[in-house]
Amino acid sequence: MPHTPPSRRTLIPAMVLALAAPAAIVVHAASAVADETASNDAEAEDGPAAGTLLLRGQGVARSLPAVRLGTDMNVSVTGQIARVKVTQAFRNTSKTWMEASYLYPLPQDGAVDSLKMVVGQRVIVGHIEPREKARETYEAAKASGRKAGLVEQQRPNMFSTMVANVGPGETVLISIEYQAPVSQANGTFSLRLPLVVGPRYTPPHTLTSDPAVEDANAVTSTPVLDPKLTRKLKGGLNPTSISVHLAPGFGVANLVSRYHRIDVAGPSDSRTVRLADAAVPANRDFVLEWRSASADPTLGLFAQKTDKGAYVMAAITPPANLDGLPRPPREMVFVIDNSGSMGGDSMDEAKASLIHALGTLRPQDHFNVIRFDDTMTRLFEHSVAATPDQVALATRFAESLEAQGGTEMLPALKAALEDAGTAAERPGGNDPDILRQIVFLTDGEISNEREMMEAIGSDGGRSHVFMVGIGSAPNDYLMERMSTIGGGVYTHVGAPGEVAAKMMPLLDVLSHPAVRDLSVRVEGGSLDLTPSRLPDVYAGRPLVLVGRTDKLAGILTVSGKIGDKSWERRVDLASALPSPAIEKLWARRRITDVEADRALGKLEDGRADAEVERIGMESGLVTSRTSLVAVDETPSRPAGARLTKEELPIELPAGWDFDTLFGQDAVQAAPGQGSGDLAAMQTQALELPQTATGFLGLVGKGFALLLAGLTGLALLLRRRRA
Repeated sequence: MPHTPPSRRTLIPAMVLALAAPAAIVVHAASAVADETASNDAEAEDGPAAGTLLLRGQGVARSLPAVRLGTDMNVSVTGQIARVKVTQAFRNTSKTWMEASYLYPLPQDGAVDSLKMVVGQRVIVGHIEPREKARETYEAAKASGRKAGLVEQQRPNMFSTMVANVGPGETVLISIEYQAPVSQANGTFSLRLPLVVGPRYTPPHTLTSDPAVEDANAVTSTPVLDPKLTRKLKGGLNPTSISVHLAPGFGVANLVSRYHRIDVAGPSDSRTVRLADAAVPANRDFVLEWRSASADPTLGLFAQKTDKGAYVMAAITPPANLDGLPRPPREMVFVIDNSGSMGGDSMDEAKASLIHALGTLRPQDHFNVIRFDDTMTRLFEHSVAATPDQVALATRFAESLEAQGGTEMLPALKAALEDAGTAAERPGGNDPDILRQIVFLTDGEISNEREMMEAIGSDGGRSHVFMVGIGSAPNDYLMERMSTIGGGVYTHVGAPGEVAAKMMPLLDVLSHPAVRDLSVRVEGGSLDLTPSRLPDVYAGRPLVLVGRTDKLAGILTVSGKIGDKSWERRVDLASALPSPAIEKLWARRRITDVEADRALGKLEDGRADAEVERIGMESGLVTSRTSLVAVDETPSRPAGARLTKEELPIELPAGWDFDTLFGQDAVQAAPGQGSGDLAAMQTQALELPQTATGFLGLVGKGFALLLAGLTGLALLLRRRRA
């Protein structure tokens, strides 16, 4: 019989909040958050991005910030690569000098390589330096009163930007550029632009753990603003505009925006997509999907030639129809997150997804269900046959779950990976051919990602891990890495209406054998390939290989087995289409390989850091060991003028329940905080123009397009209506 779920608990005492958002400005001024703890003094010198782990009483901002922020995203998709320019403008409406820091998420495979800071008519261009040196350069500029910008990686999918010496009434624009691959599954191409990161739970044991287990510098603690305080703000706390120029190399069909209304213009092979609303709140990721208008798009092989050699990207797709192959019995372990961060729509989506999956079990299958918050319940002592009675019991168990407590994911993962029961009780005894699959339903909002990967790596490939990201802003990096290391795939369910549409293809994948025992060879040439550990490949989901070679020649052959049958695909490297983006994609993937080897204990920290720094410097990328820094040589802050502190809180991800996460009494109006203050904020807030505003030359020829667009944006950002 299942254990009785624990009584409902308050989440706050168990949580360490590590928050980030694309517009999470941290402007250093002491009055913005009324509920600051005694750790403020220690935090003041380096700011939240320095990585101090804070056990906050609430982690809630009680008053609206003075700093006004707006974000514009301009995206160009060419082939299977997206180039993204993120322009963020903030205005210092106070009478004091400010140092501002904001945090933002990236796609899990995104590569940041450009920083430009615009102040008035000046454009300051950033350059890459080793992390410590870049920080020293920034701090020296800050101390001398010069404007400076710094971009640092906090996690592989989370970056922070700091801007020093912003004067009273001044508007500063920061332009950051990154690129990321477009994903593909079952013939659908998908572009995902993360706009928000939800609160992350940090298990208490990592507060004192070895740095090799959990890098404290990766954790931040930005407060969350109660959505009730921003409900009447047009565009929310951080209004965001988005435009996408879509040129994938073929005619586009079935163009869909999953969570935002859009306007579409242009021919089928060169679409322009804009938000139907001029600006939207940064509280939900933007997802754009499309298919090819032809049955057989000529896409899948790209190359870039540089003075360092040639880089190639190949997408190899296995057969889409595997219905003729046998479907072996399976042992399926479902793990569902019912922690406090899942409150609201996320819990409904997770429960519906689990119930849907339970309904697809066959009599020859075995299964179990594990639920977790900061405690854990295993429904059965060991996996049981999927009889109608047992499935019905599991369904009732799923329906009874409520969101509560912290997010202790690691014990649940270890419980799912272990073979519970005796050999006689386990499905197939010790038969290694029994397919063991773990389906994990969670938002992944935890900070001990490295421990999770270590646990999967120690399983030795016995289990295949399939991650289902739940909610408007799941931790994609954790989901992708756990799926890749665990030999599975990642699926995102972002809204209640998507459960069937997203779970059915995943469950179909789970019922078919993967292409296994993969190997790659190049006849007539050589390739330094990434990923170094080839994953299993499933029907309709391509294997994307990126390699570096001295000469772009030869036949690339990928081979493996589907069941007991051999499978092979061959492509001629000389037929690759040109692309300017493969080198940085290769570098980002190679860094991911290094970090995976570190997490799995195959590479010690010193060697891993050195290799990441070498690749980052060589390719001009922001990494855990390299940063972008920009310094204006003209001093602006008068001698003796102090920098003050203010934290601009982030939006709560759409669909999250604020009261479940923080407690119903988390926010009480601060003195003077009422409808009058909200009305004042509405009149002072920023408005963004619609993207694709015409650019005119304002400065030197090299920066004409950038500066004109950014300056026009800054002027329009001053106009915010109620």
